[in-house]
Amino acid sequence: CGQFIHIKCGHSRLLRRPISICDWMGDTLRVVFEVRGEGTEWLSRRKAGDKLDVLGPLGRGFDVSGKKLLVVGGGIGVPPLLGCAKYAASRGGEVHACLGFRDEGHLMLTGDFAEYCRCLHVISDDGSTGRKGFVTELVEEFLTAEACAGDACTACCGAPARPVILACGPRPMLKGVAALAERFGLDAARPQWRENSNWAGLLIAIGNEYAPGN
Repeated sequence: CGQFIHIKCGHSRLLRRPISICDWMGDTLRVVFEVRGEGTEWLSRRKAGDKLDVLGPLGRGFDVSGKKLLVVGGGIGVPPLLGCAKYAASRGGEVHACLGFRDEGHLMLTGDFAEYCRCLHVISDDGSTGRKGFVTELVEEFLTAEACAGDACTACCGAPARPVILACGPRPMLKGVAALAERFGLDAARPQWRENSNWAGLLIAIGNEYAPGN
């Protein structure tokens, strides 16, 4: 979960494009990308049946074995989190999602996330998706609602399930998420950063729920 592949975009282009894996089924991979240059423009013109030169999967992915996950995505950082949400849900995990986009025109994959997540919250820079603001606002509200009420609530017997946060998106967004995690006392474990030229990812693990892999 959370890995990427290197795709050769045309014979005349030396550098491959790193694109995150959105989803998979058997030996089929699903990728979602934004056209930002000649390489991705070439890739967008490929048709069903065309062959691609691909290396991967590459990178150190996310650990999704936690019982409760909060996936936080911003822009083109949203796609790799879908596979994480789907796989975690298939293993009985409780998944929540907070997704942020530039505007309605850049909205993506919300129907897929709704299928696998217990709750889905969406926000955009201009409000065209229904609410205006930044995805960190949604994270703050989620963590506030999840805070233990102590003796006033007996639903969790005093031991609320603390979420593991998986975040992928622009570095300013990730810094905001990390700051919120620290503010809400979710800084007990070491944040794990993953980054390539396409996106950056952050995992904040809580307590002993997550053991960093190799």
